[in-house]
Amino acid sequence: MKYLLLTLFIFVSLHANKVIYLSYEDVPQRVVKGEIFPITLKSLSTVRDFEDIHYDFFNLSGLKVLTQDPQRVTKGKYFYDTFYLLSTQSWAKLPDVNATLIASKEYNSTIIEGKKLNIITLNPKKNFSNIIANNFALQEFKTTSYDQQHNIIVFVASAINSDIGAIHFNNVYKQGIESLEESYLNSKVTYFLVIDKRIENFSFSYFNLLKNRFVTLTIPIVVDDDSVTTQSDLKPKDQSKERLKMAIAAAVALFGLLIILWRKKYIYLIFIIIPLIYIASLAMSEKEICIKEGTQIRLLPVENGTIFETTQTKQRLLQEGSVKNFVKVQLKNERIGWVKNEDICSY
Repeated sequence: MKYLLLTLFIFVSLHANKVIYLSYEDVPQRVVKGEIFPITLKSLSTVRDFEDIHYDFFNLSGLKVLTQDPQRVTKGKYFYDTFYLLSTQSWAKLPDVNATLIASKEYNSTIIEGKKLNIITLNPKKNFSNIIANNFALQEFKTTSYDQQHNIIVFVASAINSDIGAIHFNNVYKQGIESLEESYLNSKVTYFLVIDKRIENFSFSYFNLLKNRFVTLTIPIVVDDDSVTTQSDLKPKDQSKERLKMAIAAAVALFGLLIILWRKKYIYLIFIIIPLIYIASLAMSEKEICIKEGTQIRLLPVENGTIFETTQTKQRLLQEGSVKNFVKVQLKNERIGWVKNEDICSY
């Protein structure tokens, strides 16, 4: 009887100062490697007046915590706080959690241990885009010529519940993110792919968490050769036709000059003035601009776009067009790129 009372006394003493009771409420039965998933903590405070509950996560493995501030739902005396985590490895353990009341008076904190998660590793085909999501949708896409062997696809896609920044494709010449809006619920990406010209349809798959299967999306390759002023306008204009027109106009002007010298009639000045005006207009369309030393040449006219070359000296390049804060230029090797307006210099 004495030992029973002693045990009871120790138990009561240990819990006398406990002001918050904490437990894992909702934990997924299985998680796919690369999936974003929620966990919910259930807490009960024995203190009436407090400001908030602060959580510290530690001793977690194979996981990344995406949210520091939880989504809270209150039901009676209980608080249900939901956090979002990303599974990064084929083995994972939920974090140990230290919960502390934020109040004017200092209270003891409560710690719970996390358990091992059941992680599923996918075995996708080669066309897998590395996207795991509740939904992944193409909003718009465009294909233009990149060089003699390749086309470039630029697409905008949105995703729900996805680590969209992990997007990656196999067996493509070049690829990269041009812009990214990340969120653990809704995200958006602008992406470019440089692929072989022989490809008629570019198909890829992603894993749909709601359907629990791979879903295939297809981008039909229709090369757009028009004169575009959007960010995907990468095809250089054919300057040879403009130069031929200038040569013809110059020949007409020379012919008009010979007639004036022969006939001594200045009415034939029209054969000189009109061709010269035409030549001037074509020359203006082929305007050369000065580019500063150290200018970064971008693949697309977007902030934080892929930089494929940096000028080592001040250069004069042919201007092909402009979009907002960017100018489209043709490089010495006939590649097309975009430079910022601020990188244009005076001669």
